[in-house]
Amino acid sequence: MSAAKFFLTRRQLVLGSAGFVGSLWLNAGEPEAAKPWVGPATVRKVYLAGARAGWPRPDVDLNQDVAAIEARLAELERRYPGRIRFTGGELIRSAQQMSQWMEKAGEADVVLAFNMITIILPLLRVLVDSGKPALMFAVPYAGHDWTHAAAYMQKGKKLELIASSDFTDLDAYVPLFGAIHHLRHSKVLLVSPPAARPKAEGYTEQFGTAFSYPSYLDLKAAYDAVGLETARKLAEEFVRGATKVVEPSREEIVDSLRMSVALHNLLNQEKANAIAIDCLGGFGRKELPAYPCIGFSKLNDAGLYGVCECDLDSAMTQLLITSFSGRPGFISDPVFDTSRNEVIHAHCVSATRLQGIAGAASPYLVRSHLEDHKGVSMQVLAPGGEPVTVARFAGPGKFLLSTGEALGNVDDERGCRTKIRTRVKDARKLLQGWSAALTTGPAMPGTRDLLHRVVFYGDHTQQVERLGRLTGFQVVHEA
Repeated sequence: MSAAKFFLTRRQLVLGSAGFVGSLWLNAGEPEAAKPWVGPATVRKVYLAGARAGWPRPDVDLNQDVAAIEARLAELERRYPGRIRFTGGELIRSAQQMSQWMEKAGEADVVLAFNMITIILPLLRVLVDSGKPALMFAVPYAGHDWTHAAAYMQKGKKLELIASSDFTDLDAYVPLFGAIHHLRHSKVLLVSPPAARPKAEGYTEQFGTAFSYPSYLDLKAAYDAVGLETARKLAEEFVRGATKVVEPSREEIVDSLRMSVALHNLLNQEKANAIAIDCLGGFGRKELPAYPCIGFSKLNDAGLYGVCECDLDSAMTQLLITSFSGRPGFISDPVFDTSRNEVIHAHCVSATRLQGIAGAASPYLVRSHLEDHKGVSMQVLAPGGEPVTVARFAGPGKFLLSTGEALGNVDDERGCRTKIRTRVKDARKLLQGWSAALTTGPAMPGTRDLLHRVVFYGDHTQQVERLGRLTGFQVVHEA
């Protein structure tokens, strides 16, 4: 695939799966301002002190200490050009000053706070009460207020804590700061019947993510605006890249590629980077002229997001993990085989670059959609031999997580087209505890909400736990 078709700059290719991959605009010439989810995370620095020092010593030179830390942060910024931007850097000595300082921190994605002496609890309280994601870095002998930070973390405040003499411990947080920026500036389009629209306000409150609700008529208009000749050329390219075409006709493939272009164009028009559609219902009601499976695959391969069944929780799961890992998510209907200690993850929509947006694509077959043997989907021959993270938001405040090992593709005519076989630690225990975190309310959730999980290649447990503390969601380890 050429660079023009993949829409990746050389810098983004280098960053790839090693860290934050900003979702990419669909026109390589589009200015950065048009894609606010891309760009450096803004981290506002603050140094917390008091009227006078006791610990670590009464005559400590705070200006000297601040200068030493500033030099280390400048090194960090140079190591990650274009990925992190520091602002602020004031030395704060009172809660009143801290309140005034927080009023100017609105543009920041994260606050990086250093406790310089004991006691700075009144200042720390102002910070955590603001609701702004914050990381407190406690250098040895700076003070004892890391104890208060730990207590706030246990109460679920948006606070993470490092206690270390090694400033390279901050490196691991650079892609996570980028993920916070990404969610804060992303826009998700949700297409469904008005009565069935997902309630997204909680995610806006938690992460700042914006949502919009185009209609099926808007999507149909975008589809009709795509020329047939353009769709035919893209269909020929798509078929040439396939291992085999099984069920679909050429007309169905052209329709699907026409829908793929329509999705790209609608995202451009709405200045959005994600779209989730009630596709099964829409196609069944003839409100969709073609299944969007191919378009979703291409979006996910490019670091954007195409999400089936208008599954809001799975969409937000993809935005969270793909943004720092560079790995597309695979929404699945899990199938258990406890006799083999395995879970098979199956669905008819899959990215081909499951091991990394900047990596190689897996082979694929062109298939019909499993649910009705109509339209076009893909059977991606998923790779094995790598850990996987299986996850899903259960609302904005709770995140379900488990891990396993991908064993590779499953070739079986039963179940959805793409199937990834995974080995887990204890399939029976995972089965018996499935979805427990989703059933605590007065009403039983729908089957999709209980069933769906999103598979990501790689073990992202530690990064998700850190993001949970930074942004205030609880991580629940299934099984």
